[in-house]
Amino acid sequence: MSTILDRVDGRLARALTPARRLTLQRPRTLALGFLGLHALFLFALLPTILTGRALGDLPLYRTWAELGLEHGVWQGIDTVWVYPIGALLPIVLAGIAGPLLYQLLWLLMTTALNAVAVGALTDWGRRRSGYKSAWYWLLASFLLSPVGLLRLEGLTAPLVIVGLVLLTRRPVVAAIVLTLATWIKVWPAAVFLAVVTASPRRRTVVLTGAVVSAGVAASVWLLGGVRYLTGFVTEQSDRALQLEAPITTPWVWLASLGHRGTVIYENYLIATREVSGPGTDLVAALMTPVMFGAIAVIVVLMLLAQRRRADAGHLLLLGALALVGAFIVFNKVGSPQYMLWLVPVVAVGVGRSWAAWRVPALLTLAIAGLTTLIFPIFYLPLIDGDLFSLLLLTVRNALLIVLFSWSVTDLARLARPAPRRDALIVGRRTLPVGQGRIDT
Repeated sequence: MSTILDRVDGRLARALTPARRLTLQRPRTLALGFLGLHALFLFALLPTILTGRALGDLPLYRTWAELGLEHGVWQGIDTVWVYPIGALLPIVLAGIAGPLLYQLLWLLMTTALNAVAVGALTDWGRRRSGYKSAWYWLLASFLLSPVGLLRLEGLTAPLVIVGLVLLTRRPVVAAIVLTLATWIKVWPAAVFLAVVTASPRRRTVVLTGAVVSAGVAASVWLLGGVRYLTGFVTEQSDRALQLEAPITTPWVWLASLGHRGTVIYENYLIATREVSGPGTDLVAALMTPVMFGAIAVIVVLMLLAQRRRADAGHLLLLGALALVGAFIVFNKVGSPQYMLWLVPVVAVGVGRSWAAWRVPALLTLAIAGLTTLIFPIFYLPLIDGDLFSLLLLTVRNALLIVLFSWSVTDLARLARPAPRRDALIVGRRTLPVGQGRIDT
């Protein structure tokens, strides 16, 4: 793995000559890259927009918006819902101009938040180190565009970037952004937990998050939906192993090889593919406790590393990557948009130090590319047991485990006690400090 990454890194270094690096660090170049990428997105979605249709999860979002706007039935208020109540805001906002413009307004919201994320990473063109992060974010957004443009993750991921970037200078604003992102989709809670564990501004973040959450809860209570406020926590607790989840991979192989009693089937209620076979019910029941156990271990490692005076910024991002990785690796659900959870943390890390974040950066890009090959390109062959599609899924899930292992291993390294310095080694002899002489 190290040799492969060294080769890729070497080729990148040769391709990015000093002149090209300087060009990429110009605000005009970045602006043109951003506009070009989002113009490509618009062009790809134009047939859908012009015919008033919607893709991905947006038809379901549009139905929920119509139920509220036209019939007064609001998800999470009048009925139990799979998402936190904050998700209702962007879902309804995209429907205010009517169902025929839903896809267009969703694209405009995604574009606007991506622009804010790029602006935050580069301090609106003033921070040179942020250009690497911005280009990385745009590249990853392109690779994951089939899900990034058509899921709530496409909105929450840039919000997490903004929250991480503003944490040092504007902790209150950062806490508001991260809390709101968590009330839209649960996964930013992993980043929030890392901030609370490692950031020197944890008290400000906790108090701000509590105030914002209290405001959300009070609003839902006034609207009469408080009984459904936490319904998203339990709504998916009875889910079976999903096709793409890393833990499901052995049973996908068994089903593809024709193992009796192991099948890939469609859960029509939630429109997803799941796997059933020997032991799947037990594993599905164990995954949530295992996930919380992994989260507890990661938090302990972060606290130990903090006691060892590890750099707070690096520790926060490393812990966030490990926690998000635990959310994915130990999850019985494995939707493709989950890969977007990794990108904000890695993008911000790349801006801090390419050398320190080279491994997760390259692994995440590989994971993103493989994810889009799996869904939507080879998804139907995968369901039918196609060997090539199954190999793509296996490699992608293996890389997820490698990425998670890297982050936890690096955390463990930071948490280990520093070697004692009460002795100096000279040749094959160990001399106590203060004895003997070392010439330089």
